[in-house]
Amino acid sequence: MSEQKNPTFGALPAEIADRLKRDPAGLVAAVVQQFDTLEVLMVGWMDEEALHRTLTSGRVTFWSRSRQEYWRKGDTSGHVQWVKSVALDCDGDALLVQVDQIGAACHTGTRTCFDGRELPAVVGSAAATA
Repeated sequence: MSEQKNPTFGALPAEIADRLKRDPAGLVAAVVQQFDTLEVLMVGWMDEEALHRTLTSGRVTFWSRSRQEYWRKGDTSGHVQWVKSVALDCDGDALLVQVDQIGAACHTGTRTCFDGRELPAVVGSAAATA
């Protein structure tokens, strides 16, 4: 399901829309997490319509910044994300979408978009500051 923006699809309730802090393109980052293992699967982008579709359909819908269209995870790959919960962070500029991921979350075919992409970093510790 990919399609152009259609502001008549459905209205996000005002009490939710008013809390969103959007970027200049009208988007909010959506961190997608496996609901039972808490594994971070991917990050996508949502506008009000994508969020409305996600909240009302039980499936995750994103706005593709590169293709400039909506896409529902799994429509072409079969790797569906079933919504378990959606939370808005304290600043209103990010969403946490907990899902039951069927198959790979990443377009490369890996379980998560973060597999094997760890960057070298100094590991901190609270004990080091004592």
